[in-house]
Amino acid sequence: MGAMNDLALLSCDDIAWFRHDPALPSAARGAAATLARRIGLDSHRASEVALAVTEAATNLHQHTTDGALLLRVVRTASAAGVELLTVDTGPGMADVAEALMDGTSTAGTLGIGLGAVARLADRFDIHSLPGKGTVLAAQFWPRTPGNARTPTQLPGLGATVASGVTRPISGETSCGDAWAVRVDPGTQQVGLPADGRGGFTSGQPESDPTAPALLVMLCDGLGHGPLAALAADAAVKAFRQSRMRRPDDLLRDIHTALRGTRGGAVAVARVEPAAQRLLYCGIGNVSGFLIGPDSRSGLMSAPGIVGQQMRSLRTFELPLPQGGALVMHSDGLSERWAPQDMPGLLRHTPAVIAGQLLREAAVRRDDAGIVVIKGAW
Repeated sequence: MGAMNDLALLSCDDIAWFRHDPALPSAARGAAATLARRIGLDSHRASEVALAVTEAATNLHQHTTDGALLLRVVRTASAAGVELLTVDTGPGMADVAEALMDGTSTAGTLGIGLGAVARLADRFDIHSLPGKGTVLAAQFWPRTPGNARTPTQLPGLGATVASGVTRPISGETSCGDAWAVRVDPGTQQVGLPADGRGGFTSGQPESDPTAPALLVMLCDGLGHGPLAALAADAAVKAFRQSRMRRPDDLLRDIHTALRGTRGGAVAVARVEPAAQRLLYCGIGNVSGFLIGPDSRSGLMSAPGIVGQQMRSLRTFELPLPQGGALVMHSDGLSERWAPQDMPGLLRHTPAVIAGQLLREAAVRRDDAGIVVIKGAW
């Protein structure tokens, strides 16, 4: 549960996509330096972040068919860092290990190579599929002279078990999809009332309020643009402020919060590692899946629009697959994807998995949003 306790303090903001165009390297370098300085990284560390991001952006621009770069701030209770994610649509790398070797630099870059980008980062992950594309994820955190340069030795930075990404429809800057994750730390109380407010609801699976759990929410605001984003933001706020522990109870609170907005499709999941199970409740076109290396089990959602019309809620219980992951995404991603089409996917971090699924399945005619949970059980 160490990773989950760290995640309880993790949040992301300041999301900025940079498209595949000639201005990408300079725009990304400037944005990275600005973010690094604004969150308090010293000048040396800010320069390292800018250098690594420029290398990744130049490689993306010069050697890929199409792609995008995402920069955002990630925060814990005691620190803030810069996260980099690049997603491209090919041609991919046949030998990732060779690309990360010292002295292997992409033509026309600063000459430090992807291997040096990995060393400058506190967390680094890359997954490439020849003929399809590559996803790279890196995080850069504050360093002092006494810090080791490996993420496992940096205090308070356990492995991240959840990550997600959103992308607006082409032509828009606001995205109507949003995701959020928080930890229910559990309680030592016993004998809680069986009233469905954190305990048992007749005809529904029972949640264990004494054990720590991970709560996950994805909202697809109706339509797209600023009004859809307003609904999604209201869902995130309600999810974070609610004291409810069950997915159906959380959905009721979100339903109340979305009245007066366009409403949206929303799904909420509760991951219970101790019980090795998932509780899931969804309304509308949000897709949920439990995946393994060669398997994919769909999670059911009921028709309706949260904030407008919502039928009786039902929470489904499923066992958590060993070595698997939970994936939730909006209908801005097609469901025509399969884990076996992306060999080695589950060996990677949630950020890279989210990026690969975005590359594989996202459509340009709608907002796209995805959140991935992996390593929590």
